Amino acid sequence: MSVRQVVGVVFGAALLLSAAPAAGAQAGRHEELTIHRIGRLTADGTLTLSGTYRCHGGGGPVFVSSSVSQGDSRVSHGVGGTLAVCDGSEHRWTNSETRRGAYHPGRAHAGATLMELGATGLPLPTFHVVRQREVRLVED
Repeated sequence: MSVRQVVGVVFGAALLLSAAPAAGAQAGRHEELTIHRIGRLTADGTLTLSGTYRCHGGGGPVFVSSSVSQGDSRVSHGVGGTLAVCDGSEHRWTNSETRRGAYHPGRAHAGATLMELGATGLPLPTFHVVRQREVRLVED
C-alpha cells in the first residue's frame, strides 16, 4: 500500500473521529499546527494548502493531513498528506490535490490534522493536534 493510500485511509478515519478531536490527543506535549490563511489554485485544478507544525517523536509515523470544503459544508475533500519530522522543531507542511473544476477562488474552510499511526498491531491513528480555519483560495 502506498503512502498516499495509507494517508487516505487514515484521513478517512480522522474525518470520522473529528467530532471528538480530544479523544486520543497527546496530553502534556507542546505541539503546534497552523494552516496558512491563503490556499493556492492553479489552472489545472490543483489546490495547495500549507502551514507549519511542531511535534515530538512517537512510536510510529506521523502525518499532516488536510482537507477543504467550499460551498456545501457537509462535503469535504482530502488534500494530500505529508510525512512529519517530529524532532521538536518547527517545520513547514504543504499538501496538494488536483480536482479539475472542484474549487474556485474565494472563501473555503480548511482543516488539518497532525496524527500518528500506531507502531504495533493495527496502525490506529493517535491525534496530536487538530485545526480548522477559514481560508481564501487564490489563483496562482
